Amino acid sequence: MTVETRPAPKLHRAWLIAGAAFVALLASAGFRSAPGVLIDPLHEEFGWSTATISSAVSVNLVLYGLFAPFAAALMERFGIRRVSATALFVIALGAAGTVFMSASWQLILCWGVFIGAGTGSMAMSFAATVATRWFVRSRGVVTGVLTAAGATGQLIFLPLIANLAVGSGWRTASLVIAIAALAVVPVVLLVIRDHPADIGTTAYGAPADAEVARPAAKTGSARRALSVLGQAARTRTFWLLAIGFAICGATTNGLVGTHFVPAAHDHGMPQTTAAGLLALVGVFDVVGTIFSGWLTDRVDPRILLGVYYALRGLSLALLPQLFTNSVQPSMWAFILFYGLDWVATVPPTVALCIRAFGDAGPIVFGWVFACHQLGAAFAASAAGLVRDQLGNYNLAWYSAAVLAVLASVASLAIKRAKKPVPVLAP
Repeated sequence: MTVETRPAPKLHRAWLIAGAAFVALLASAGFRSAPGVLIDPLHEEFGWSTATISSAVSVNLVLYGLFAPFAAALMERFGIRRVSATALFVIALGAAGTVFMSASWQLILCWGVFIGAGTGSMAMSFAATVATRWFVRSRGVVTGVLTAAGATGQLIFLPLIANLAVGSGWRTASLVIAIAALAVVPVVLLVIRDHPADIGTTAYGAPADAEVARPAAKTGSARRALSVLGQAARTRTFWLLAIGFAICGATTNGLVGTHFVPAAHDHGMPQTTAAGLLALVGVFDVVGTIFSGWLTDRVDPRILLGVYYALRGLSLALLPQLFTNSVQPSMWAFILFYGLDWVATVPPTVALCIRAFGDAGPIVFGWVFACHQLGAAFAASAAGLVRDQLGNYNLAWYSAAVLAVLASVASLAIKRAKKPVPVLAP
């Protein structure tokens, strides 16, 4: 009697694309994790104030956000692969350029403009585009995993950068980031493809009889991005998402991501220890974001956002009392709690953009993410000024807590989308 064996199911190419995108986002996150641990070394070498260095961070954060919608439109026209490979090269150029700087305007150019533009092109809209084009089933989980790449990059690079900055100098840390970004370019070019139709397949989870057709490239990427913004901005949903995500940026990248290390150092905690804690946030963020993606496939995203922002506000209100010269159990609890919530907001926000705006959802999310970074930029500068004027960060932490509660209210006020708002090509 012969036993008939079936061939093992072939891994869908979408998972390889997602893996390569994860690695690319991981590399682009390298310099995103640098500001907090380089503030003190730059201040010691050049004598620049916290506010001056924070202004370069603010430029970085603004461009990081503003480039996102245009990058999404560029990906429609030129493809994911070309845009992401170019972005990684720009990141490497900016990171290497900081080695030669001697004036604060050069910090703004390299750290702010180049790194901001490069990482902006590899921002959340890149993750949203990959997840939307290549996945029908498990889209929320994939969005969560790709979003977690930033946290994983923080986990990998932050302790490395901190130790290099202390032991070998911040220039060595910058060169390591540049090399890492360049090393990923071949991975992007060899593995990533722009559309399932490019290799004669359909998105993962799409019906077997779905039409295999490559969407026509849209001309005028800048006009496309602006046209989508103009139409989306006429809706209440867009503004509620934008307000909530602006506060999200202010309470994560802008405040905690930039100022947690120097704030802990103000209380006598060694810089490397504080950097290790911030990296640990990335560990729990990976878990929290992937779990959030899983929940987004099953729970109303509006409710998820409302809960996430409210819990974040509570944790930030408690943070000023937790700083000491050593790591206490209460600080460990904050790192766990805050880490799980760090960017758990991304999968439900992406889902709401797709549900409300359909195929234009990745570009709309790019604009929402731009608001995220505007909020982050404002918080980075404002917290630096608070520290310079008051001698501590307490006012910044309490203000962020109040804003997080407002974001929770805005999220819960979003109406359920019945059908996507039509957003026409220009």
